[in-house]
Amino acid sequence: MSQTTRFGPFEISYDEGILAPRPWTAQQSHWAAELAAAAPAGPMLELCAGAGHIGLLAIGLCPRPLICVDSSARACAYARSNAAAAGLADLVEVRQRRLEDALAPEERFAIVLADPPWVPSDDIGRFPEDPPYSIDGGPDGLGGARSCLRVAARHLLPSAPVLLQLGARHQVTALADDLAGLRIDEVRDGEGGVLVLLRGE
Repeated sequence: MSQTTRFGPFEISYDEGILAPRPWTAQQSHWAAELAAAAPAGPMLELCAGAGHIGLLAIGLCPRPLICVDSSARACAYARSNAAAAGLADLVEVRQRRLEDALAPEERFAIVLADPPWVPSDDIGRFPEDPPYSIDGGPDGLGGARSCLRVAARHLLPSAPVLLQLGARHQVTALADDLAGLRIDEVRDGEGGVLVLLRGE
């Protein structure tokens, strides 16, 4: 059954089959909008977009074209309807594909957002209200993050930022040796996780 929740100025729709929007993740949207204001011209890319709320709030604050990618048909349907409800459909393209297959080789982006699954597989039982595919990040919780960074690194404009969400600072440390040619610029704590700002080396 479809539900709605307030996320910034928008009413975001979702259901039990996708991850419910967390209010604290608006911090990622606000930071992304600040980065976008100083980023080169070009579209924004949101990987593991879910219902699309993080990217939609970001471009609501700092308008530019947005491509949302998620492997779930259900999530993509909600991302499209949420973009339309927010009055942003003309700026948003939603692609239901695997991360590795979602982009043409020549596509480049001025900013990349990613909120990948980051719960270790052995711990997903602690979150029975969440769909497993939305939170299962593999043995160390970082499988999705690594995939997002590999895709981002191949499709960034020069000096463009990547803004990644993870669960805890120890995951940032664990990821540090596998950044796909990116470097960590800044880490900020949020109410329910951490945000990591990266740029190309």
